[in-house]
Amino acid sequence: MNTAQEDSDLYLRRIPWWYWAVFFGVMATAIYLLGPVLTPFLISFGLAYLLHPFVDRLEQWRVSRTFGVSLVFALSILVLALAILLLIPSLQVQISRLETLLPKANIWLQQDVLPWISARIGMDVTRLDAGRVTQLLQENFPQAGSVATNVVSYVTSSGMKLAATLANLFLVPIVTFYMMRDWHEMLESVGNLVPRPLLPAFTDLAHEADEVLAAFLRGQLLVMIALGSIYAIGFWIAGVEFAMLIGIFAGLVSFVPYLGVAMALLSAMITAAITGAEPLVYAYILVVVGIGQALEGSVITPLLVGDRIGLHPVIVIFLVLAGGQLFGFVGVLVALPVGAVLSVFFRHLQEFYKRSDLYGKSSPHSNAPD
Repeated sequence: MNTAQEDSDLYLRRIPWWYWAVFFGVMATAIYLLGPVLTPFLISFGLAYLLHPFVDRLEQWRVSRTFGVSLVFALSILVLALAILLLIPSLQVQISRLETLLPKANIWLQQDVLPWISARIGMDVTRLDAGRVTQLLQENFPQAGSVATNVVSYVTSSGMKLAATLANLFLVPIVTFYMMRDWHEMLESVGNLVPRPLLPAFTDLAHEADEVLAAFLRGQLLVMIALGSIYAIGFWIAGVEFAMLIGIFAGLVSFVPYLGVAMALLSAMITAAITGAEPLVYAYILVVVGIGQALEGSVITPLLVGDRIGLHPVIVIFLVLAGGQLFGFVGVLVALPVGAVLSVFFRHLQEFYKRSDLYGKSSPHSNAPD
């Protein structure tokens, strides 16, 4: 009697290769052509995926699905509004203060850094026009400090852009609400479309992809928030200027292993050097970064993420750059979640390939490991 795995392999072998080529070609073309239209739906799907477990928990407590969705939705909007009200003003103040630091940064670069580099490499690099770089930064920093104004002016420059933006802003909460409410029905509908011989393999693949995606979207997001908070609070206690900016930046790039801690250390050290901080501040910076690294490796990442993502740092960097190149900012946002799911798909594809006649059977006298 054939097992479910054997039935699935048999069914897949009967499908001509060009069926798959046409299917994935049509899917890729549709995604490319409908990219702008799909953006609010992708955002809604991500939000629904993040929030539906809370609705499921409320439903277990005998709260109606619709009321549970409304409650979770309202609380999420409240948390987002509070975060914006608390963070945006402080960030604007720090960005404005950072603009005034640029002349000091230029002096530090010209008088300390470039002569030190020249002495080490035996080449005169003190003639680099750092002043021009500083001037360009000073000219553009007022724009960086008023991001909201720039966004509004860009959107209102075209009636169509304004209409599309308003439509998306109106569409995202509505689509998110219905996706959260009908989440299990949507999954059941997708499952009903799967050919019956492939259903066991598809179910295993979906469960594994769900674990990986949950580890990234929920776990990695919490890791980024935790590390950003540790660095921001720690540097603020240590007396480092722009502690919030450094902490947020280090937290955002911490999805690449060791990049977050490296950026936190370098940014804090350079800021301390430019602002003429006391020698003890450098020691405090090392302590804060050491605590953050220790907590990340032994507590935060194992507890919140675990080893379920399994993406190499080089692949992570490639996915982010490729997503940005192909689909812009939205591509950067979805690159890692999609890559994490694709890693599960390719792992199963590799197993199927090794079971196929194309790969061949191992020789009984082979010494190759299993």
